[in-house]
Amino acid sequence: IIMARMWLEALRTIPRPSQKEWKSLGLISKYLISIRAAVLIITLQASFLAAILAYRDHPETFTAWRSFLVTLGLLLCHATNNLLNDVVDYVKGVDKDNYFRTQYGPHPMQSLTRSELWCFILASGLGALAVGVYLTTTGAPAVFYLTLFGAFFLLFYTYPLKYIGMGEVAVFLVWGALMVGGGYCAILGLWNWDVVLASTPLSLGITCIIFGKHIDKIVPDTKKGIYTLPVLLGAPLSRYVAIFMMTMQYVLVVYMVFGSDYFTNGHTRHPYSLMATLVALPSFFEAVRRFSKPAPTSCPKDYPASVWPLWYVGAGFRHAAAFGMVYLLAILVDTVVFNK
Repeated sequence: IIMARMWLEALRTIPRPSQKEWKSLGLISKYLISIRAAVLIITLQASFLAAILAYRDHPETFTAWRSFLVTLGLLLCHATNNLLNDVVDYVKGVDKDNYFRTQYGPHPMQSLTRSELWCFILASGLGALAVGVYLTTTGAPAVFYLTLFGAFFLLFYTYPLKYIGMGEVAVFLVWGALMVGGGYCAILGLWNWDVVLASTPLSLGITCIIFGKHIDKIVPDTKKGIYTLPVLLGAPLSRYVAIFMMTMQYVLVVYMVFGSDYFTNGHTRHPYSLMATLVALPSFFEAVRRFSKPAPTSCPKDYPASVWPLWYVGAGFRHAAAFGMVYLLAILVDTVVFNK
């Protein structure tokens, strides 16, 4: 019961156990904490969107088994990326004594033995590869090329892409075209650019999370020579770029309701259920208020000290998670109830 409680805690948030507590944890608990399992919800949303759209378009050939494998493979890829990101940054000296990194829980390079760490990396990476091979050889040859693209971003996101202002672009492509478009292709064996468009509101929100994180880290990243897009653009412009991306999420939804051939079935209907995404507006306004002003120079009295100095990433994550869940539910309702 205690272990199950820790597993649930690791899926809900990022625990920060003491050194004594850490030593008493089992391998599964250590794994979930090390991969930052709580943030995998954004990948879960992308895989679910791929599955819903695949069922929407071709219910006769849709299979829950392939959808499950797509979800499993994408989650394992994300887990592998998180572990490799920590390893590379630590080896390059970025995460050593890095106060920002402590906000994301125990560092695998400090909390795990080397055998545990590489066991986790290999289990996640080889598991994801096995899923890709199976999907490729059982009906979706194009997944081979998508797997190569995925491997490129997985291996090179931390270095050099993040160092040359391409990390944010990579996140946008991965959580949109690659995960949703590629997941759809893996399920049905078909590529559909309309599905990529439908993934864009989701990937914009997720890109805002990484924008917020990199704005928070703009000073230390500049000192360490990590030229993320916010470092290159500067904090003021980056904050407004983030607001623009969040606004575009809703603009695209309105387009899907009234202008998209795909969602209107050739303009024969309007999927008004998608307008339910407006339910996420309170988190949008909260995020806009946060991003529209410079971060305070010290932790405000009413702000959690355990989260400081992270300021923008939390607001970006809350909006992305809220929007993503409502967006998925809206498309699911449109698919099951209205798309006859």
